[in-house]
Amino acid sequence: MEHRRLGDSDLQVSSIALGSWLTYSGGIGREQTEACTRAAFDAGITFFDTANIYGKGAAERAWGEILTDYPRDSYVLATKVWGRMSARDRGLSRAQIHKQIDASLERLQVDFVDLYQCHRYDDDTPLEETMQALTEVVEAGKARYIGFSEWPPERIQQALDMPGVARFVSSQPQYSALWREPEREVIPLCAANGISQVVWSPLGQGVLTGKYRAGEPIPFESRAAKSSMNAFIGRLIKPAVLEAVAGLRPVADGAGLTMSQLALAWVLRQENVAAAIVGASRPEQVHENAAAAGVKLSVDTVEAVEAALAGVAVR
Repeated sequence: MEHRRLGDSDLQVSSIALGSWLTYSGGIGREQTEACTRAAFDAGITFFDTANIYGKGAAERAWGEILTDYPRDSYVLATKVWGRMSARDRGLSRAQIHKQIDASLERLQVDFVDLYQCHRYDDDTPLEETMQALTEVVEAGKARYIGFSEWPPERIQQALDMPGVARFVSSQPQYSALWREPEREVIPLCAANGISQVVWSPLGQGVLTGKYRAGEPIPFESRAAKSSMNAFIGRLIKPAVLEAVAGLRPVADGAGLTMSQLALAWVLRQENVAAAIVGASRPEQVHENAAAAGVKLSVDTVEAVEAALAGVAVR
């Protein structure tokens, strides 16, 4: 397993991270969650990403139980704050940040997280209040470093310009060969300021694995077929997208990779990406994805990927 430095921190993270968004929040059962987590350790994955909002604490609770079997210094643990946990509990106010970090630590059964991330930007709270609260969390030893997910570039810059507060070391954007919007502003801004990308949906909700084919029924056991996990996949399973993705199959074959490995290696070729977060419902998926770590794509392969997806990739 390849490891990369996370921004200007001293954290070394596995370039493939295991996420828990649609899976361990209730999309799959407890036994599968444990099997996939253990498969991750077996494959050398040591970076685990979750959030308080995933299953309203269910994902954190599951990992809190499972990860107790492993030494705390053997893995890097990240969680997030912002999502609506109750009618009154949401956002990035000072009160919420302190309340939610304590609740997350209790569910995760740890004294600290390595990375505490703002799940989105909170327009209802002054940025100064959010940054000061995050700084207090770091100073209290409850989080080693802080990050953000899907913040507007102008807000990232404002936080960077703020004196006397903890500095961000990570950004968590959606990024894949089908969704390249971060390349325009976020990645250049972060690269210039010691912030790494930890990307979500690098497999395009599973579409880049090739499991969905134009004109064919959705596989019964797939994410798209499950109401608990398919809320965000609609735009990606349109015929034009699936036909373009089908063009990647000979590219992957020519590179000696599976479709999943090709998609992950494409993301990881970006210098500012420290890790790609994958979801998995079966241990074999974990091992297949982990094998993408350290793969170097040829120029011809990269150009073939871009040519295949030129008409459907969002930039």
